[in-house]
Formats: sequence, structure tokens, C-alpha cells
Amino acid sequence: MSELDATVAKVLDKERPNIKNDDDNEDELLDELENDEAALDAFREKRMQQLHDEMMRARQMRDQSHGGYEETTSEKAAMDYTTSTKYAIIHFFHPDFRRCQIMDTHLSTLAPKHFDTRFTRISVENAPFLVERLKIVVLPCVISFIDGKSVDRIEGFAELGNTDNFSTAMLENRLLVCGVLQRAKTEDSGRITGGIFMSKKVESDDDDDWD
Repeated sequence: MSELDATVAKVLDKERPNIKNDDDNEDELLDELENDEAALDAFREKRMQQLHDEMMRARQMRDQSHGGYEETTSEKAAMDYTTSTKYAIIHFFHPDFRRCQIMDTHLSTLAPKHFDTRFTRISVENAPFLVERLKIVVLPCVISFIDGKSVDRIEGFAELGNTDNFSTAMLENRLLVCGVLQRAKTEDSGRITGGIFMSKKVESDDDDDWD
């Protein structure tokens, strides 16, 4: 995937909660670029074409079941997600754990924004082999895969400020570190950068142990 022009990316990723239809959304985005008085005609035309191509690619990816947050009860299906797409995120959860429900809320917000990445979740009760193989002991456990290989994991909320009130942007920024997400797309408060996301897990009594 070629790198997006910065102006195109900014326009494309802008939050538009009142736009429900993809065609209406593209029309608005194209109008916004067309009215960019700061851009030279040649750059404006190139950017409009790039935006149109990106919108078309987004539709194609969503037709392939990207852009949603799915649940599977099959360990094989969960692992197939990691090999059928370049970028994948699996949330290993327990339905009775409150922090798993909090993580679900944030991941369901990120999934439609980051359609290049496949998001899914599986209950640890349905994944005994993977729980043992991946040495999952703390929930929620969010594991990132690139090209079928595990590259990162988030266990509990220790790397997210160790609070239930972390923002979606904070989680997004944490996932950007390992490369499973391509660029920031979330416009909400609490965005932080720097060393906190490079640190390893810190034990916390607030995490849910899974035995």
C-alpha cells in the first residue's frame, strides 16, 4: 500500500458522525479537497484521485469482512484470521470479566476505522489450546499478528495507564507501536506518546488472572 498524501489522510480520517452512507461520505470528502485553496491544481487532482482510490479500497476490504469486530468460537478460525490477512488482532476474553467488556468497547470502535487490520475475539473457554500455546494468564489479552506471526500483546490495563478510563486513542496509539495499525485515526482525548508504550507489562492486582 502506497503512503497516503498527508492532506488526503487528514481529510479521510476526519470524524464525521452524521455521515452514514459511503457514497455521501466520498462526495463530502471530494468536495473538501476540491475546495482546498492552498493546493495547486496538479496536487489537488492527484489528491482527489488518491482519495477516490482509497475509498474504493475501503469498500473492497469491507466486502472481504474487514472493518468489523467479529467473534469466533473456533480456534482454527481465529488462527486463520492471522494467516489470511497481513494485520490481525485477536482479543482473548472471558464474558464475565468487566475489563474484557471495556476492551471490547474500544476495539469495536477501532475496527471500522482500521479496515486494513482484521479484528476478532474469542472466549478463552473456547480456546484451551491457544491459551496454553500462547501462555495467556491475564485477561483481557490482546495479541497482534503481522504476516501470521505474533508481534505484540497487551495484558490487562497496565500499559494503558492501569485505569478503566483509558481512551480509545490511547489504545490506538499503543497498537501503532507494533505496526499492526497503520496510522492514527481516532479523534478523542487522552492521546499520549513516548516511553510508556515501550515498557513491558507491570503486574497489577486489578488485572483478571486466568487459570
